[in-house]
Amino acid sequence: MNFNSIDAIRQSGFEGFVTISALQKSKCCEVPTKPGVYLILSSNTARPDFLSESVGGHFKGKNPTVAVGELESKWVEDAVVLNIGKAGPGKKATLRSRLNDYMRYGQGKRSGHSGGRYIWQLTHSDNLLVCWKITLDVPRTVEKALMEEFKEVYGKLPFANLMH
Repeated sequence: MNFNSIDAIRQSGFEGFVTISALQKSKCCEVPTKPGVYLILSSNTARPDFLSESVGGHFKGKNPTVAVGELESKWVEDAVVLNIGKAGPGKKATLRSRLNDYMRYGQGKRSGHSGGRYIWQLTHSDNLLVCWKITLDVPRTVEKALMEEFKEVYGKLPFANLMH
């Protein structure tokens, strides 16, 4: 997959392409209640400004803020994909429920979703796009394959993916 083109990502079967702010307002009502994978995207590949303090929630008393230098070292040049995630399998773990937890975390609320937390130290994170793809395969298998493919192209994981 081409990780530096939103059109290419759309052509590979991803849907949505909704801003984070819109998902936060709607509580993800437009997101399917099915298992799948999702991507957090920037509309361009320019290096962003980083916040010195995360707007993410403090889950289990942990401050999600990391040093700006760490964020700078994790940045991936020329990629619009900033985070790859999965939801499911299972009735409770759907794309909608997982992304709703992600969006709540980004609003500073306590949520069990701290994956992708580097997103919440980007200025204008509310303008980032979210897309998703329902999967027939086990979502974790699809997520891992996408991360491996990304790593083959860029030599490291997407910006907000901290581990496989």
